[in-house]
Amino acid sequence: MKQVILLGVIAVGILLSCSPKSSENMDGAADSLVVASLDNVLSSKEQAEGWLLLFDGKSMQGWRAFNGDTTPANWIIEEGAMKGLGATGGEDFGGDVVYGAQEFEEFELKFSWKISAGGNSGVFYHVVEGPTYKAPYYTGPEYQVIDQLGFGQPLEKWQSLAGDYAMYEPDYEGVVKPAGEWNESKINFSEAGASYWLNGKQTVAFVPYSEDWKAKRNSGKWIDFPDYKIARKGLIALQDHGDPVWFKNIKIRPL
Repeated sequence: MKQVILLGVIAVGILLSCSPKSSENMDGAADSLVVASLDNVLSSKEQAEGWLLLFDGKSMQGWRAFNGDTTPANWIIEEGAMKGLGATGGEDFGGDVVYGAQEFEEFELKFSWKISAGGNSGVFYHVVEGPTYKAPYYTGPEYQVIDQLGFGQPLEKWQSLAGDYAMYEPDYEGVVKPAGEWNESKINFSEAGASYWLNGKQTVAFVPYSEDWKAKRNSGKWIDFPDYKIARKGLIALQDHGDPVWFKNIKIRPL
């Protein structure tokens, strides 16, 4: 008799543990899964915070060649990502694209990216166009995107991943992924302070237009680029440096 009662209790327990949770909990879990699995969309929270989606995962709408009117053939859509084919033959100009629909001044920018083995690319902001500028890096600061682990030559710290290229050296220890894996990056920029992030870690922090910033701006590589970082407002740009590179989830929130 005791065995029968015990088996009955166990059966009830199993039924209760397997029974559906409340619709509220189920809906919440489902929403979380949907948000986590979708690329190139804004969550309701992001929309409320004023985020803008710069890439819809389906087209190059809003993007065009630097100093051009149309999308260059070296950028395509592949499996929900914007892919730079690396068609410049290793040159650091001639294949870059800009988001031409709007300029940004102070902002928070998020993007996902992956790079081919040994590859090199970058994300620029405050980019200015004009006949005297051959590429976005003539005017715009760069968040360095590169295969830190597999690049063909030794990298100087100022050339390294998630740094403010040739300005502020990054601390990327512990968050570098091999080529071909997706990374999550972020740029926060305001006059009060700026920071770069890689896979959840802050890699760079600096104060724009400070004395330290001016000293770096007026030395080294940038001596030969008189208009570098002069503009305080401009376009977002992606670099084709001659290597395949992929971007998605490109979102910006003006501050």
